[in-house]
Amino acid sequence: MELDFSVAWTYLPVMLEATLLTIMLALVTQTIGTSIGFVFALGRTSRFGVLRFAVWSYVWLFRGTPVLLHLFFVYYAAPLFGVTLDALPAAIIAMSLSSAAYNTEILRSGIQAVHKGQIEAAEAVGMRYGRIVRRVVAPQAIRIVIPPYMSNFISHTKNTSLASVITVPELMLTSQMVYSSTYRAIEILSVAGLIYLVLTSCLTGLQLWLERRTSYEARGMSRRRRRQFLGASDASVRMEA
Repeated sequence: MELDFSVAWTYLPVMLEATLLTIMLALVTQTIGTSIGFVFALGRTSRFGVLRFAVWSYVWLFRGTPVLLHLFFVYYAAPLFGVTLDALPAAIIAMSLSSAAYNTEILRSGIQAVHKGQIEAAEAVGMRYGRIVRRVVAPQAIRIVIPPYMSNFISHTKNTSLASVITVPELMLTSQMVYSSTYRAIEILSVAGLIYLVLTSCLTGLQLWLERRTSYEARGMSRRRRRQFLGASDASVRMEA
């Protein structure tokens, strides 16, 4: 059988529409997972042992079980507890919980990489915990976690294809429906793979931009910091003179 990509071209608008749902699912679940993961990462570094153990147990459970199982459990087991969810909300909940477990450990590594002396110095000048996190911990942790975080984001984007098993009409399920009716599996799946490659390539480009943006060596001093530095240098010269 010869390849005929004209079929894929005919159904390309349908596949691109499904791609929008894939993008939405990836962005929403990663955003929720990052928010939960940041709070849990702070819990993992807490001085309270009970809180650390509770968060560790959550991470252990969700990192140790497949995303596919999370999807099945939320979609099929939730009705046993009186909660019935449509496919898309179930996928968002399941994939957000899974994303949160991975992001917890990624963000924890960045938080713990900040030297304790800086936190103690901030406490010594009277800064509250929330302000220490915003002004001292988070800016340094973000720079450290960008490579592992974006790598996880790329994997998470590809994992949205698993939502097809609970009938979420994202790119993979739509592709399956198209090749089931056209019997052109190779052509349709090739186009689907190309679309996923474009999505992940955009995320890779975003990672490189963020790394350059947060690299002090690459971007040097800001204009404000440069003016302050030059002003201080001029003042010291005048004092010596």
